[in-house]
Amino acid sequence: MMNRCFFQVGTHAYGDPGPVRDNRQPRRRIGRPRQSNNAMRRLARWALLLRRDVLTLWFATRHPMTPWHAKALAVLATAYALSPIDLIPDFIPVLGQLDDLIVIPAAVWVLLRLIPPSVLSESRAAAERWLGAESGKPRSRLGLFLVIGAWAIAAALALRWALA
Repeated sequence: MMNRCFFQVGTHAYGDPGPVRDNRQPRRRIGRPRQSNNAMRRLARWALLLRRDVLTLWFATRHPMTPWHAKALAVLATAYALSPIDLIPDFIPVLGQLDDLIVIPAAVWVLLRLIPPSVLSESRAAAERWLGAESGKPRSRLGLFLVIGAWAIAAALALRWALA
């Protein structure tokens, strides 16, 4: 006699025997394709690549063959990206996340094109070694002071405007 328990592998909740499935193969859902898991994996991969590229720029600023204009912009971009505080706090709706989602990746994208390929490959190897050694996240005191300075200037301008 066949056991009709729905907990048994290969049967349905109503007790009718279903197709025998190999448990190693994932079950496909009927209807919408499963894209959320794939999208999350792609987003996590993109975040890791962005972290590696910010570290690559950080190492490129210390390389002697980096052009001065790329070095100056890379110092500002990495100082801001590695700063412990944001210029626009994340609790401000939309604008708080815009700098993390658009400004930093755009700056990294532009700067990676300004740096010579030989410097970029050496810096990328150093960044991958840094990430592989789990050395922690580098912090930028310059970025902290830049953000605090920008907030101080904005506060002074707002105070001047309010008193005028």
